[in-house]
Amino acid sequence: MNPGECRDYLGHLQRFGIKLGLDNIAILLEALGDPQRAFPAVHVAGTNGKGSVSAMLELILRNHGLRTGLFTSPHLVRIEERIRVDGEKIAPDEFRALLERIKTTIDGLMASGRLACHPTFFEVLTALAFLHFAGRRVDVAVLEVGLGGRFDATNVVRPLVSVITTIARDHEIHLGSSLRKIAFEKAGIIKPGVPVVCGVADGVALDEIRRLARGKKSPLVRVFGPGTALEGRRTAGGFRFRYASGADEYAFRPGLAGRHQGANAAVAIAAAEVLNRTWRPLQKSKIIRGVREARWEGRLETVCRRPLVILDGAHNEEGAESLAAHLRDVVGRPVILVFAAMKDKAVRKMAGRLFPRAKSVILTRVPLGRCALPADILSAAGEFRGKIRLEPDVAAAVRLALDESRGRTPVVIAGSLYLVGEVKKLGLFAFG
Repeated sequence: MNPGECRDYLGHLQRFGIKLGLDNIAILLEALGDPQRAFPAVHVAGTNGKGSVSAMLELILRNHGLRTGLFTSPHLVRIEERIRVDGEKIAPDEFRALLERIKTTIDGLMASGRLACHPTFFEVLTALAFLHFAGRRVDVAVLEVGLGGRFDATNVVRPLVSVITTIARDHEIHLGSSLRKIAFEKAGIIKPGVPVVCGVADGVALDEIRRLARGKKSPLVRVFGPGTALEGRRTAGGFRFRYASGADEYAFRPGLAGRHQGANAAVAIAAAEVLNRTWRPLQKSKIIRGVREARWEGRLETVCRRPLVILDGAHNEEGAESLAAHLRDVVGRPVILVFAAMKDKAVRKMAGRLFPRAKSVILTRVPLGRCALPADILSAAGEFRGKIRLEPDVAAAVRLALDESRGRTPVVIAGSLYLVGEVKKLGLFAFG
């Protein structure tokens, strides 16, 4: 496949949309030699924080001299970002070669009638990641769930440990409208007898996860349960935390910005402790270093200092609340907000969290059919009409914000990781 053929095929795959289920991916992987069985894995699900936790865990494991794989989604600029070995993105020529192999395999399976329907974009990328990790002989792979958990294409693995970061309302069309239903879907990654690390503190979501873990005889490790404590304080260099679990205590400052990263780090630490007990020895100093040095683009990422420009996904209500807390506690003054969101998000609630922290809001959109129109966001956030402007073109919206800032007022670009990706493609910011 040449680059143009690769782009065309990936575009073709996106027409199949989202199809939850494991039959297709299982048949495809079997035809490819079941590459997912060639390496042990850590499986990470959750509404928010799973990308950050995955990044921390990958670096923790790499710090111990292990060859690591990392599979995440979505990408921001290049699709190769989703698949990494030892922190390095898969090379474009290798990506194309593996994609061609998968396409040939799918064509044969479709012709023989073994596949009931064509694999989706995410199923193909999952298979490609597994092939790459098997070919590179990784010692362990960290796999981030794409959507939900129970029927996500990554859920064909039997992991060393299952991780559930948080449970909040998101993707309700696919996962259900209640926290219990969403927890049920995400806890579908729990495998019989495999430990599950849970960052959900309390409530019906935890009850559902506990019920499912008990039914599968899977040891449940509560990150914030009895006998644990997470304390944080703000310093000039960022937030510092202390996490205690039983007799173990960790003092750390996450490399990722925001108070909420303390909780994400605690989840990563708890998962590392499980691996230390059940798989192979891990050193506390290298665990802390992984938390301290982990980086993950598009999450409270500062890309310019004058004016201060922050990029953040903040793609649902919980993410918007975390960003709003950062603007209140750290930035400490009104900002200019460039905002876009997908149609299936709780736009009114997201606006209710973020828009009060802005002196002005510029609504825009990314070139995706899923993206809400600026006029529709305005209708959902009518109470803030006086501070809102509409600029559908992302580049023009960012220029408007920078012009209004005059080098002084902070600019925040948020509401979707797809928006963050579009801004990065513009190449406006050299810092970061």
